[in-house]
Amino acid sequence: MLVSPSGPTRPERLVRGLELVESWGLRAVPGPHAYARTGYLAGDDAARAADLNAAFADPAIRGVLCTRGGYGAQRMVDAIDMAAVRRDPKVVAGFSDITALQFALWRGARLAAVHGPGVAWNDERTPAASAESLRSALMTTDPVTVEAVPTEDTAGVRVPGIAAGPLLGGNLCLITASIGTPDMPDLTGAILLVEEVQEPLYKIDRMLTHLRRAGALDGLAGVALGQFTDCSDDWDTGLAPMLLDRLGDLGVPVLGGLPIGHGPGQLSVPVGALATLDATTGVLSVEAAVA
Repeated sequence: MLVSPSGPTRPERLVRGLELVESWGLRAVPGPHAYARTGYLAGDDAARAADLNAAFADPAIRGVLCTRGGYGAQRMVDAIDMAAVRRDPKVVAGFSDITALQFALWRGARLAAVHGPGVAWNDERTPAASAESLRSALMTTDPVTVEAVPTEDTAGVRVPGIAAGPLLGGNLCLITASIGTPDMPDLTGAILLVEEVQEPLYKIDRMLTHLRRAGALDGLAGVALGQFTDCSDDWDTGLAPMLLDRLGDLGVPVLGGLPIGHGPGQLSVPVGALATLDATTGVLSVEAAVA
């Protein structure tokens, strides 16, 4: 089922994504409110939650694909029927604002999900390799391996070492916005995945500092840094030095340069699944989100 838990979209935005999904042998069923709009939301909170609950309750639905991110998932996650999620677990794919939904599903049902592109597909940003990465994460039990790319903006951020634990996280804004809510996971022993888009460096610094001061990073096993797309400032700070300043002294392996996030060539990874982060060789390996 296609759902829009956050921002609104239009049918024409999904044409290419639907072609891909159907080429994989899947039958896509739009949720009743998938194309609804209430300002910057895809319909009111009750409607967005109703689509998710309908998907989780229907035994014929085996996966839930989010059309896009935007804003709004946090407004409706408390209305999700977690008992239905636990009775019949289904893979949920999306990223950006969908981090809030994936956190809620992890809290309420320990459901592993897929951090990957929405169905509002853009071939320029997510080419064939991105499509195959999402297909494999959704439809196979193969472990997912992502290698650091030297040309990514975060490639210069590295603290060598090896860490193992569940991979949790996603978009930095949503991680920080979850502090103090029931959905903020205990990151003790976890590998934290972080990516961001269109935020000035001082705001990224502020969010990471907030996580540090709140104790959210205490006991981390490691940090996996995805794409920080269109993030810059006028102060010659430099993204990599700032990230090293905020993360390099945690005493855990840190691996930057992973093509996961809002940038070109975005790859998909399970979140909530066990992972191994090798910051010495530059490889993140994650167990499948599906069984």
